[in-house]
Amino acid sequence: MDYQHLSTLLWREQELLDLLLFKAEEKQYLIVTGKTRWLARIAHEIEVVLDQLRTLEVERAATTEAIAARLGVDANPSLRKLAEAAPAPWNDLFAKHHEALLVLVTELRSLSDANRELIEGGLAALGDALLSVKTPSAGTYGSTGRSTTQSTRAVTLDGAL
Repeated sequence: MDYQHLSTLLWREQELLDLLLFKAEEKQYLIVTGKTRWLARIAHEIEVVLDQLRTLEVERAATTEAIAARLGVDANPSLRKLAEAAPAPWNDLFAKHHEALLVLVTELRSLSDANRELIEGGLAALGDALLSVKTPSAGTYGSTGRSTTQSTRAVTLDGAL
């Protein structure tokens, strides 16, 4: 039945979003502790989960469209609208899926924003640190064995000619 299939897809989506939340928390831990060695790996793992979510979303959209057509609901309905139109017990189950997905997405947005701020703050601190480091001038040794700067060398060379 389409209702059962949609419910199964929604459970799978919740599991993937929960995994994505875990990966985002891992990423935050790596950023905070400075263990940047693993950031590329966690970024790849996050991308794998996102690809799975994209694939699932296509199947969920197709299943939702089929149910919406059977219920006489407009094309591409939200999960909330579908829950309102679905018969019992599916209406309650879809409403609970909707609530759970909203909670997960809200947590993901919050964590994603926090990670972005941490990264931007780290990059800004790195930029400030690089600006504060003075590059030593490329001096040379003169005939007395002392270091000379670029301008001193130019005067010395002009005087020697």
